[in-house]
Amino acid sequence: MHLLYLDDSGSPANADETYLVLGGISVYESQADYLSQQLEELALKIQPTSPQTLEFHASEIYAGTKEPWKSMRKEERKAIIRQVLTTFVESYDTARAFACAVKKIDFVGSDPMELAFEDLCSRFNIFLLRGREQGKRDRGLIILDESSYETTLLGLAKNFRIIGTRWGVIKQLADTPLFATSTSSRLIQIADHIAYAVFRRYNSGDTSYFDIFAHRFDAVGGIIHGLSHKTTSDRNCTCPACLTRRAR
Repeated sequence: MHLLYLDDSGSPANADETYLVLGGISVYESQADYLSQQLEELALKIQPTSPQTLEFHASEIYAGTKEPWKSMRKEERKAIIRQVLTTFVESYDTARAFACAVKKIDFVGSDPMELAFEDLCSRFNIFLLRGREQGKRDRGLIILDESSYETTLLGLAKNFRIIGTRWGVIKQLADTPLFATSTSSRLIQIADHIAYAVFRRYNSGDTSYFDIFAHRFDAVGGIIHGLSHKTTSDRNCTCPACLTRRAR
């Protein structure tokens, strides 16, 4: 089974932010423990007395307003974010990144979180279908950080499996999404870093974190399928998602 861990970055209601991002990492079930252990070892180096209580939350690390990040220099904090992302990049070749960046002003009247969730459900389903075409029979499960959207997203996921999305019925998910706290899941903490890096790339034009793992988005034949830029105004966007689709 493939597990897709997702977290969001940005706020649907914050007018100062142009984008809302939902993103994360897909790993095979047997690979999750290895990635968790890698982050545990990093936590042990940073907070030896109680590594299990240390949460890697990218925006908090970057801001440095709470300990242990507050005691670190900015470059040290940025290095921690890069280390978390590198843990993913240097793991299994089959691990993939997925993300959807929604330009909120282009979809007034729609919930950007729901748009992003529908998009990623479809992309993950296509990823799994591609595996079945290669003789694999793995299904998928989506695991998200707990949020106020839990009830809404569960309802959407159920409808996707029965009625379908605008791209078709979601048939490859083993069950409705699960929700877990980021404090209890190191994989959700990695998903948080993926979402944050994508958010900074689209919202602030900062590609320094995004470029670390950009080559790990699900892709086939040079076309990036794992990254989606939802916009109606940036017709000539040169981001990897838009550029590879136009090239097709």
